[in-house]
Amino acid sequence: MNAFKNFLAIFSTALFSATVNAAQPATVAGNTQGKSSFVQSASTIVTKDNVQLYYKDWGPRDGQPVVFSHGWPLNSDSWESQMMFLASNGYRVVAHDRRGHGRSSQPWHGNDMDHYADDLLAVIEALNLKRVTLVGFSTGGGEVARYIGRHGTKRVEKAVLVAAVPPLMLKTESNPGGLPMSVFDGLRQASLENRSQLYLDIASGPFFGFNREGAKPSQGLIQSFWVQGMQAGHKNTYDSIAAFSATDFREDLKKFNIPTLIIHGDDDQIVPLDASAKASAAQIKGSTLIVYPGAPHGLADTHKDRLNQDLLNFLKR
Repeated sequence: MNAFKNFLAIFSTALFSATVNAAQPATVAGNTQGKSSFVQSASTIVTKDNVQLYYKDWGPRDGQPVVFSHGWPLNSDSWESQMMFLASNGYRVVAHDRRGHGRSSQPWHGNDMDHYADDLLAVIEALNLKRVTLVGFSTGGGEVARYIGRHGTKRVEKAVLVAAVPPLMLKTESNPGGLPMSVFDGLRQASLENRSQLYLDIASGPFFGFNREGAKPSQGLIQSFWVQGMQAGHKNTYDSIAAFSATDFREDLKKFNIPTLIIHGDDDQIVPLDASAKASAAQIKGSTLIVYPGAPHGLADTHKDRLNQDLLNFLKR
């Protein structure tokens, strides 16, 4: 037992050192003669408004690119199961930490969907990705929608919305099926009072469906959600509540002119199925909707095997 404890201590020290060294930015390159809106290092991109975006780029470089956008308050680590699976199947998979989240910069301003979409474009352009499949989860689905609405589909071949927030989460006169403002005001208040506890409560309750009768909570998933949330900036996650709840994506969805797959769980307690996936499917011409029976919001973990296979099937079409 003592030998095992010593091994863990040595391993933890080595892992910490490797993580710190990996996080140090490499020499910046790529912004020659002011022609580019970004500069690029080994694993970061700096946007034109001087925000550093961390990204992962896995799989064969000649593989068909799949670019992932994550949910709130998470980061690109939340896609690791899908990225491992698709990279192992020959795809080039890319995911960045949204501004203010994970290992990216924490700017005071610009925590809105327009900036999120522009940052996504910066990553795609920096890596010169073409014929991309965009995959967005929850808030990331809004990011994908705003990207297409704002930048079109010149570089995009397909899109996937997973438990995504479009068309509009907030209840308004023109969107009576949405959630009342009080829900999001309560989320903001809880964030100000104790966001650490908020993230634990979300993860141990509705996000993974662990509050359902008979559910077996996974402390690993709960802790992973909490760690990712606490890596994000307080101001950034606070502002992002408005970004994912009050942004109207209905005009963006009208600009989808590519094959689109929509995946949602029918027990999603965070983003209700009827007001999101079903409404988006009705607005995106030719889209395909797949509903997972009993699946919660965090289905990328709870139903990862099915999601992985559905993504692979869609990519191969």
